[in-house]
Amino acid sequence: MENKKHTITLIYGDGTGPEVVEAARRCIEAAAQATGVTIEWDVKEAGADVMDKYGTPLPEETLESIRRNKVGLKGPITTPVGTGFRSVNVAIRQTLDLYACVRPCKWYPGVRSKYVDLDLVVIREATEDLYCGIEFEEGKPETLEFIKFVEEKTGKKIREDSGISLKPNSRFGSERIVRFAFEFARKYGRKKVTLVHKANILKFSDGLFLEVGRKVAEEYPDIEFEDRIVDNMCLQLVKNPEIFDVIVIGNMFGDIISDLCAGLVGGLGVAPGGNIGDEYAVFEPIHGSAPKYKGLNKVNPSAEILSGVFMLRHIGETETADLLEKALAEVFREGKKVTYDMKARRDDPTAVGTSEMADAVIEKIRELSETAVV
Repeated sequence: MENKKHTITLIYGDGTGPEVVEAARRCIEAAAQATGVTIEWDVKEAGADVMDKYGTPLPEETLESIRRNKVGLKGPITTPVGTGFRSVNVAIRQTLDLYACVRPCKWYPGVRSKYVDLDLVVIREATEDLYCGIEFEEGKPETLEFIKFVEEKTGKKIREDSGISLKPNSRFGSERIVRFAFEFARKYGRKKVTLVHKANILKFSDGLFLEVGRKVAEEYPDIEFEDRIVDNMCLQLVKNPEIFDVIVIGNMFGDIISDLCAGLVGGLGVAPGGNIGDEYAVFEPIHGSAPKYKGLNKVNPSAEILSGVFMLRHIGETETADLLEKALAEVFREGKKVTYDMKARRDDPTAVGTSEMADAVIEKIRELSETAVV
């Protein structure tokens, strides 16, 4: 068996990040070893816990590591108040131009949900829209100047006691994310792309997004295309989520819709994510750092493990990814060695800890590997 080697940046994060990342690292290594793949980890730091050491929650050497290795796996990170960062996660995306925030939402037997057999993907543009960070604070001279400019150019008045956030959508950014969605659909054998917008009201921002999307769709006749207004999309996701496959959406609406979709398949505890650009990619769970559970060996590592599955597929190690996903799915299905949040009752005394759930996944990897050999 040919041994394939990858060097990957590993960022443990803070809060419960180190626990779930360590669990995922162990599971990834077990699956890699079973399939003849070598993973070398380039461990770097980020988050609230490294402020005193670096003077920033996002050290430059961490970014350089991702640039060098092209791929990273990270845990949840807390953004310290008063650091100049709205979000460390957003800063990573913007600095490395990770413009596609990809959130697979798949239901697994054994995971408690009102819906079953769902498998959809939300692809969210991550560099533009209302989250681009261009804001005007209420009462500031530059805000009043901007308000005056708007009135002079449009004839429309904005109250002087307003705070203002801009929503830029470029033709470049729109085409890039829609094309990414179609290429993603082709790569993973998906059949349909749904573009979500509010173009009926936001005619020049979401209107451009929709116009560009329709034009790009013409280049992919093998993939079905539709568009939906975001409020109707929310309704249909609750009523008929099974009709959707790949969803491409702007930054803010995508932030909301991706959490909604995670809720359809069991919650943030089983929701992986990938931030992908043309050169680099960083994979992470959707959930936060949950600092109140830090060090308790209690939180669910599944989203971090599934982010590892997504990462393995991204780097072309499909066999390793499939093995790891199947092992985790077996642990879900059995429902025995899972964390408290995956039990029918959250106070179930049979619930196991973060590390013990990882042990169960690793044991399943061994069982599945032995069966495959036989």
